[in-house]
Amino acid sequence: MLQEDFLSQALSRRLADESLRRLQLPPARVDFCSNDYLGLARSEALGDAAQAILTHVPPLHGSGGSRLLAGNYPLIEEAEQRIAALHDAGAGLLFNSGYDANVGLFASVPQKGDFVIHDQLIHASILDGIRLSDAQRLSFRHNDLAHLEQKLFFAKEKGRNVFVAVESVYSMDGDAAPLTQIAALCAREGAYLIVDEAHATGVCGPRGMGLVQAYGLEQQCFARVHTFGKAVGCNGAIVLGSPVLKEYLVNFARSFIYTTALPPMAIATILASYLLFPGMDGQRAHLQLLIHRFREALPVRLLLASDTAIQIVKTPGNQRARALAHRLQQAGLDVRAILHPTVARGAERLRVVLHAFNTVEEVDLLTSIVADEVSDTTAAEERADAGSIND
Repeated sequence: MLQEDFLSQALSRRLADESLRRLQLPPARVDFCSNDYLGLARSEALGDAAQAILTHVPPLHGSGGSRLLAGNYPLIEEAEQRIAALHDAGAGLLFNSGYDANVGLFASVPQKGDFVIHDQLIHASILDGIRLSDAQRLSFRHNDLAHLEQKLFFAKEKGRNVFVAVESVYSMDGDAAPLTQIAALCAREGAYLIVDEAHATGVCGPRGMGLVQAYGLEQQCFARVHTFGKAVGCNGAIVLGSPVLKEYLVNFARSFIYTTALPPMAIATILASYLLFPGMDGQRAHLQLLIHRFREALPVRLLLASDTAIQIVKTPGNQRARALAHRLQQAGLDVRAILHPTVARGAERLRVVLHAFNTVEEVDLLTSIVADEVSDTTAAEERADAGSIND
């Protein structure tokens, strides 16, 4: 049998660096961790609505193949048409996950001689897609319009087509992109704007349709990606754009072509969620109340700027972040630390995700523990500083 020492050595380095990842089953704690912002993933109403849709569909547990072979069926085409119409897009193509959608889009559309300019905090799936393309990649500082403008000027001088990739809401920081200004820059420079709406879908903008529609930028985007594994409460994703873009992806996106299509149950659940979440204004209002309460309870210096459900408590150092997360978990709150190398060294944090099903009391308990921990840490640091001065 071949030895696997090279794998063990890599794992040992992670362990020594306190950055080893491990799978764990969801604990019986209050959820401040998942991306199920509206609670639809645990909703009986979503299951009932999906079952109602399936009563009109032939009973199939699987799709039977890729969309280009045996895996295409009327319900999946209906879903694409209805979702595209709801998002005011010309067409849409479903993918099995947000990762597949981004990899398929970015690996196939940009060509040799093209440039892709992306925010430095862009999602890993977009980076992986760009790496699979023949395009050149440039990044700009997070939400820095002046830096983006510099990169656009350089790329337009050197390249053929230029694509700009941003997230409407950033998954690790929770802040929003200045989409209106970015769209204006792209229009002025003739660049193609691609927006990943993963963490905005369902929770941002009127009826939860995302920030592109909230700002009326539908016609200024070359493509939008809406994923369904977060507030939509199920799985899959859709790339929205023109009918020409859809036909192109059907022909060239390998993560679409060479995979088995989603089964009817998955498509019915997606459609059911799109029947439900646009009307969940009460849940979105409660979520905004919790966001405000969370931010009011903690010092601004501890938090990254965000008015979304993703709230970041700065806790530099893997050990410190783990310790605070453990204290919260002991109190019955499922809060996770985000460690290096997922984020840069020194940018370790707690990623607190607020949900429409969380209560004011649960949020108050969380913030009180964080405030106490920060107070204890500050006191300890002050004692250490005093001791060093006396020495």
